[in-house]
Amino acid sequence: MPRPLMILVAGPYRSGTGDDPRKLQANVQAMNDAALTLFRAGHLPVTGEALALPLLETAGSARHGDAVFDEIFHPIAERLLSRCDAVLRIGGPSEGADRMVAQARDEGKEVYTSLATVPPAR
Repeated sequence: MPRPLMILVAGPYRSGTGDDPRKLQANVQAMNDAALTLFRAGHLPVTGEALALPLLETAGSARHGDAVFDEIFHPIAERLLSRCDAVLRIGGPSEGADRMVAQARDEGKEVYTSLATVPPAR
């Protein structure tokens, strides 16, 4: 079995939601559900949202897509990914998640497109 990996779960956050809070939360929940499965398989899962959303609140972001959001949301995921071993891409269309996949490939990291393809860790 492979060693435990730090895996960024990348999926849609705002895409297709119209910024509806219930839809945004459903997208976060989908990423968290995948993260829990990865954790139970012996890995260390992370999401950019888990780090970005509290910082956005602290920094005073007034709405999705404002200047503070743009300063923090995607850049924190990009920085986080540079420390990860792999990406798990979930969900539907998402420019941001696709950027995470492209960055992972550029950095020579594993890219998984299904939980079923992630090997369990020892």
